[in-house]
Amino acid sequence: MILDLRTIYVVSAMTCLVLGCVYLAAYSTGRFGRWPAWWGVANFLIGLGTLCVSLRNFVPASVSLDAGNVLTIAGYLLTFFAIRVFAERPVDKRYCVLAIACISLPVLLFTVDPARISSRLLYVSAVCCLCDLAILREGVVIYRREKLFSAGLLAWLYAPTAAMFLVRCLLAASGQIGGPGAFGDSPVHGWMGATAVVFLALRSVVVVLMSAERNRAKLIDLAHRDPLTGVLNRSGLAQHLPFKQPQSLALLAIDIDGFKQLNDQHGHAVGDDMLRLFAGVAQTALRPGDLLSRQGGDEFVVVLKGMTAAEAVQIAEGMRQAFSAAVAQMPGLTVFPTLSIGVATSCKAETDFEHLLRKADEALYASKRHGRDRVEASAGEQAA
Repeated sequence: MILDLRTIYVVSAMTCLVLGCVYLAAYSTGRFGRWPAWWGVANFLIGLGTLCVSLRNFVPASVSLDAGNVLTIAGYLLTFFAIRVFAERPVDKRYCVLAIACISLPVLLFTVDPARISSRLLYVSAVCCLCDLAILREGVVIYRREKLFSAGLLAWLYAPTAAMFLVRCLLAASGQIGGPGAFGDSPVHGWMGATAVVFLALRSVVVVLMSAERNRAKLIDLAHRDPLTGVLNRSGLAQHLPFKQPQSLALLAIDIDGFKQLNDQHGHAVGDDMLRLFAGVAQTALRPGDLLSRQGGDEFVVVLKGMTAAEAVQIAEGMRQAFSAAVAQMPGLTVFPTLSIGVATSCKAETDFEHLLRKADEALYASKRHGRDRVEASAGEQAA
């Protein structure tokens, strides 16, 4: 069965034009950032280019071949920049325009014999194949960085189209497609075109899913974080706790000494600055896998994975000293807050967090009884 390739081109063009309009309409609402504008323009250019190509033999070659292929390549290149915008990576518009011009305009060199377009098909297919591979890579990067399932799905959807463009390159290189019969004689070319329409629609749906999944993840993250300091709140800590682990777990209960006096004498704005200062100092002292949570007021909890009591006390002592040094650098203070820290550890595979927190709180109270501005390990643990 030989599919009518010209009809497939027209359907592809209409699909891209409609998708472009939908993305541009979404951008006009102002709810989705910049990425729908980039996707919309990219789809619109691909649609216009494909429509021009589909009109071959009905319009001048300068429109169907030259303008059509230039617009198609420009649209595909813009799709690559669109995924980078979605990934919130910097895109220099000047570099974008230069890259599009340098890669799309060379297709005009293949105008010596408009009746033979195998070389043109080879060039356009190679560019589109490389674009799809680049977008596939960006999808994998987004998946690994943001853990978006839909980003992984997008990468998989670009793999078959990259393979189809590669096959198209091989067919063009061997002379099996192109020339006067470009719309008539190759069953493989026809089926690839029909399949491409399906992938165009699927990829557009998945891009919307990526946006929805990212927004949901951001909302969940906001719900699990303290808005003032940016660290985890109680709910966020509960979601991230390693309840089962084959390694030791240490817990630091931290209280900022003199915080009420600071608020009374310097106002709550300075108190907020002090909380943010502590959060920054604490995060600098912690490893990527450790957890920092604000429990309320000036009380914080730190979860250290895979640490002994002696190592946890050493981390806490370093945090206490770093905070004191940072407070000393703040101008105009008459009250200089310090840290009281209680340390508790567990080596069990299943940790009772509430019991461990009570032990750390007891150590914290002992620290306050012994003069504040110190680190105290819970009873039975050595503070090396």
